[in-house]
Amino acid sequence: MTLIKRAALAALVAAGLLAGTAQAQEAAIRKNLAERLPQLGKIDEINKTPMSSLFEVRVGTELFYTDADGNFLIHGQLIDTKQQRNLTEERMEKLMAIDFSALPVKDAFTIVRGNGKRKVAVFEDPNCGYCKRFERDLQKVDNVTVYMFLYPILGPDSGEKSRNIWCAKDKAKAWLDLMVRDQAAPAASCDAGAIARNVEFGKKYKITGTPTLVFADGTRVPGAIGAAQVEKLLADAKQ
Repeated sequence: MTLIKRAALAALVAAGLLAGTAQAQEAAIRKNLAERLPQLGKIDEINKTPMSSLFEVRVGTELFYTDADGNFLIHGQLIDTKQQRNLTEERMEKLMAIDFSALPVKDAFTIVRGNGKRKVAVFEDPNCGYCKRFERDLQKVDNVTVYMFLYPILGPDSGEKSRNIWCAKDKAKAWLDLMVRDQAAPAASCDAGAIARNVEFGKKYKITGTPTLVFADGTRVPGAIGAAQVEKLLADAKQ
């Protein structure tokens, strides 16, 4: 057997041993955590981290860290000090991303400014003060289509105001009248099932606050950001 063949065989054996070790470690972690911490819930995924002997444990969108035997569990931030990167934050951004094409746009109404080529979806509650501040700042952003998802999570009155807006003849105008000009939409009734579906969608994707923005590249941003940051994220989404 030539040296090249021997080296190739050794590499295959090593790879097989590593794969077997990784599978055994994952099995041990799953078994021990399930037995010792049943309240943790179903483990969806286990991955090695850049830190030696530390494993990421994903439960839904929650991240934990453990050793190879599942003897210890850490709930916190993993930071790469050499590269100055928050690895937990980066991983969460990927987990929380929403495929823009998966958004139920039939349950939203649109606000189009300029040529409308750039796209962003926004989940907002009509009683949200931060949303009002955000909407007033968003008036400075041009050439954009905003998919507006009514997301009443702040109380019963939020649901009523959302229904009045959804049932208005001109939804976009009724929304901006309320959020930008403090003019409430008159009482109205219609099939407002879209609003309930928005809430269910938000629960599925763990949208817990308003406003929450989703850009065309899947980037999700919680909170009332300024027009300059919206512009930057719209530009990044096109790259």
